[in-house]
Amino acid sequence: MTGPFDLTGKTALVTGATRGLGFEMAKALDGAGAHVYLNGRDKESVEKACMELSHAQPLPFDITDPDRIETALESLKKMDILVNNVGQRDRRTMDEFSLEDVRGLLDSNLVAPFELSRQAARLMSNGGRIINVTSIAGTIARSGDAIYTASKAGLTGLTRALAAELGPHGINVNAIAPGFFATQTNAAMVKNPDIQTFLESRTSLQRWGKPHEISGACVFLASAASSYITGQVITVDGGFTAHF
Repeated sequence: MTGPFDLTGKTALVTGATRGLGFEMAKALDGAGAHVYLNGRDKESVEKACMELSHAQPLPFDITDPDRIETALESLKKMDILVNNVGQRDRRTMDEFSLEDVRGLLDSNLVAPFELSRQAARLMSNGGRIINVTSIAGTIARSGDAIYTASKAGLTGLTRALAAELGPHGINVNAIAPGFFATQTNAAMVKNPDIQTFLESRTSLQRWGKPHEISGACVFLASAASSYITGQVITVDGGFTAHF
């Protein structure tokens, strides 16, 4: 007998899967039995990450290049699960951004997930799951972070729109909104005692999230356990957005 979280026989693609939250989600899907394709721009890094998993293959390509997306996905016979994890972070005031920089961030954080979802949906002939990794910045904001916040809010809206459009095809579209996670990218912030004090007062669990703590939400949304859930955002933030 198999359980509701068993992903044996499923094929998944996780973008930005060489480290951090992307790797942890790929690792969790792999552990649940899925055959996972790991994506990243650097071929060597992708291949190295695959060696740490049991059912993984490298699929390196630049998600912002539509032609590369089409070519890469053409090599797959089917897809059951897509995790749109790649996202760029650029904290600057609105006056410090050129329009070219704005378009580049939106291209990576919003346009690319749209195109990947569109291409992946064509491979989900028997239904599937699309999981967008947005952010708590999709619903709350702070000064000096306008473009990233806008891109993540857009991805949250896209999640609901794609859920409505793809639902008749048996494709569930949901999102995960991480809060403060102690990833390699945030290493300098993790060492900052002021931020630690801030999280202790502002977050219900009073700490940084550990990267592997994103995994449960990903497996849940990818599995049969979430079969009647679509168009939703699961916030994984230790209570940050719920804490007054």
